[in-house]
Amino acid sequence: MTILTGARVVTPTGVLAEGAITVRGATIVDVRDAGLGGHETEALNGGWLLPGFIDLHVHGGGGHDSAASPGDMAAAVAYHRTHGTTRTLVSLVTASVADLAGQLRWVADLARRGPDPTGHVIGAHLEGPFLCRDRCGAQHPHHIIAPDPAALETLLDAGQGWARTMTIAPERPGALDLIDRLVAAGVVAAVGHTEATYDQALAAFDRGASLVTHAYNAMRSPHHREPGPIPAALDAGAACEVINDGVHVHPAAVRLLVDGRTDRLVLMTDAIDAAGAGDGHYVLGGQDVVVRSGQARLAADGTLAGSTLTMDEAVRRAIVEVGLPVQTASAAASANPARLLGIDDRCGAIAPGLDADLVWLDEEFRLRRVMAQGRWVTPAQA
Repeated sequence: MTILTGARVVTPTGVLAEGAITVRGATIVDVRDAGLGGHETEALNGGWLLPGFIDLHVHGGGGHDSAASPGDMAAAVAYHRTHGTTRTLVSLVTASVADLAGQLRWVADLARRGPDPTGHVIGAHLEGPFLCRDRCGAQHPHHIIAPDPAALETLLDAGQGWARTMTIAPERPGALDLIDRLVAAGVVAAVGHTEATYDQALAAFDRGASLVTHAYNAMRSPHHREPGPIPAALDAGAACEVINDGVHVHPAAVRLLVDGRTDRLVLMTDAIDAAGAGDGHYVLGGQDVVVRSGQARLAADGTLAGSTLTMDEAVRRAIVEVGLPVQTASAAASANPARLLGIDDRCGAIAPGLDADLVWLDEEFRLRRVMAQGRWVTPAQA
């Protein structure tokens, strides 16, 4: 048994100025104010303890493209765990249905392992192939196809229950029927890479879609006469992913998504293999990508192509640059994605009975250490 003290603890009900977290094995068994008693066994010298981050949307990292091989997929997940991501949805860019099916089998194999020394894969996010070509972003337009029930069944079968989210453009003929099928299968349907109007997007949310893929990016922009997908999502109460790297979305636009609510914003990375690997030339979904000053763009036309973001930096920026309260930023990185996936009974918060996945940040909200399943999995930072 370990009792962690000496740091401010972000809990679902507030911040404990000096909390005490009791961990037994892989589980949190008690959370209280340190002043209320308890024997100190491991003192942290200040900073903040947040629940481990859950990244719903990541393509690679540490020089590893998740679509390249099962080994690269595992290595990318391991890289992001060193930055506080204790649970990962591996995001698969648009490719042929056959290639996506093969990659889904890799995800299923990793997910079945459960927590292991390299990370914790909890499923896959399919970013296509049923998207809008005019809003393809960095998705390869050659592989974008019309909504196809048979293709969807092939992908769901290959995922073996581990396909957890799927992005779809709801304005395409037949898309709403696919959303019905996704919802029935327990898969979170996400609106994204879309030219949908407000009414078309709202129809998708009425059918059970509950997420927006990288809000504002690769979709119709809000307008006072044609609001588009973002106001539709806000009216419907859908969750909104944001790539909070200071490039994809302005801080003011991030604040608009929150508007006093703590349950809507979802921080994610959309990271590619270049995260942690430096500037240079990369490939994403068969397209050449150039990374300069940390910005990833298609070599052909300069379109943003994912990011080099990590979850610890997304959270830090949310607090320091966007100006969100620590509790709101923490919820966006942990509790909100956990609730969206229906795993909030296991993780996503610092509370008794949940897994001991913790991130220790310093006073400036920079990463110090990561705990997964009750074990420190990164060395202490100076």
